[in-house]
Order: sequence, then structure tokens, then C-alpha cells
Amino acid sequence: MATRMLGAALATAFMGAAPALAFPDRPITIVLPYSPGSAADAYSRALGEHFTRTMGQNVVVVNRDGGSGVVGMRYVATSPADGHIIGITPMTAVVVQPWMVKGTGTAPENFAPVCGTNENVLGVFVRPDSPIRNLPDLVAEGRKRPLSFGSPGPNSLPQLGMWRVQKATGVEFTHVPFRGDPPHLNELMGGRLDFSAGVVASGSELVNTGRLRLIAVFSEKRHPDFPDVPTAREQGIDALQYSPVGIYAPAGTPEPVLDKLEEACRTGVQDEQFLRVTKQMRVVVNYMSRADFTKLIQSEYRAYGPILRELGVTAD
Repeated sequence: MATRMLGAALATAFMGAAPALAFPDRPITIVLPYSPGSAADAYSRALGEHFTRTMGQNVVVVNRDGGSGVVGMRYVATSPADGHIIGITPMTAVVVQPWMVKGTGTAPENFAPVCGTNENVLGVFVRPDSPIRNLPDLVAEGRKRPLSFGSPGPNSLPQLGMWRVQKATGVEFTHVPFRGDPPHLNELMGGRLDFSAGVVASGSELVNTGRLRLIAVFSEKRHPDFPDVPTAREQGIDALQYSPVGIYAPAGTPEPVLDKLEEACRTGVQDEQFLRVTKQMRVVVNYMSRADFTKLIQSEYRAYGPILRELGVTAD
């Protein structure tokens, strides 16, 4: 009797583990919560192609933009926790937006971080004919007349970078949010904005072809592809804004599934095609393991509560 009960228990346990062991058993969707046409769109699709080659199932990248990443990441968070729907995003929707908007459903507890893929180095762009050559010039001009700037969304990290500039200098700028980087960069080139704050990679081609000029970056170090452009701190303005990008699965995703996704991510950021795209798009690759990326997201989330309160932001 005891032997039969033990056998039944083992069979039940084996049956319960089978879905995780069989992963993936159907196509995988990678949700990018921003609009098409950006650098993030390009490297996400390159990573998706690597996943397709290594995981034995088709992997499709789907854009679900809106709410500075909240729309797409809420969809990921509420999807079945089986690894077949995952998201790739900067940390905005996960560590910033939950402090600013009630009920986003995108706080860290709603996800199982998989890996870090890269850093979205953030920067400030102007038109090539602009008299503004650096951040001190921008601040000085902002004291003389109203200046408007675009960003990839309300409460996005590029916008927060400009908030830091405003906080450090006391100058005020008018923020005009867009859905993703391409729209506001187009508006800047069209003369309908005075400057833009966005992901450097999204505007790299425009800078390289002389259609825009990069005047500052918000990272700890200069962008390796634009070594002549100093950081905000190097220009005497304390406006450090970090933007790590990574892959997230819904909370509760089984460990064996997360292990497979993490391994696909680790090899994916070393894939020749992915590296070719990131080099072309001026994306800074920065792989982080699941454990390290989870710790980073949790610590960044805790840090943004007091930071945003200090900036006078409360949840709506």
C-alpha cells in the first residue's frame, strides 16, 4: 500500500513538472512596450531571432506601446506564468511608474526578472543649427526664454533626466511627451521642439549623419561611440540617470523555465547578429545574470520612492 502511494505521488509530481520541462511547447511572444522604429525595436528583434534559433519555437516581437511602458508590461504581468509571453524593456515601467501612477500592476513583485541585456544610455539632442552646444548653454538659454523638449513618454527616464537638470539648476523647461523616441526626434528636426531627451541609440544615425547633435549623456560614463560628448556631471550638472534594459517574465514563472530563458538571453547577447545590430545602433551591451538583475531592479525600485518624493511627484 505504501509503495503504491509513493508511486502515485511520484507520478503526480512528475506530471506536474512536465510543462516546465517541455518548455517551450509553442511560440514565444516578446513584448516591447514601445513603438516600432527605435533602436530597442531593432535589438529586440535580433534577440528574438536568436531565441527562435536556440529554443526550437518561433519567437515573435510585438509592440504594445503606451504609458511609458506600462501598457505592454501590464500585459506581460497578467499573462500566464509559463514563459511563453515575456517582455523586454527599460526599467521605467517597473521601478518608476508604480510610484507615480496608482494601480499600474507593473511593480517588481509582478515579475520574475530574467536577465539584463544592455544599458540605454540617455542623452540630450539639439538641431545642428542650434546655438546650444552643451548643457550649460541649454540652461542659460532656458533662463532667457521658454524652451520645449520632447521625450519618449510621460515619466520616462529621459524626462526624469531632464527633471534632474531642472532640480540641479532651477531652470524650467516645457515637457512634451510622445510615444517612443522616433516621433519626438522627428518633431525636433522639424523645428517644433527646442531639444529632445531620449535614448542615444535611437538618435545615433541622426547624429552620425549630421541631422542632430548630441550635447550630453546622463550615464556615469561617456557613450563609447560618442567619446567627445561629456556626461552631465562632467559639465557641472548633477543629473545622473541610469537606464538598464532587461527581460521579464510574469511572477510565478517556474524556475526551470526561467533557467532556459536566462541561458537563451546569455547566449543571445553574444550572438553575432545581435552584436552587429547593437554596434550599428550604438547600443551598449551590458549582460546581467538573473540574480544580479533581480537585485538591481529591487534596489532601483526602493530608491525611486524617496527620489520622486523629493522631486515633488506623488502617485495619481
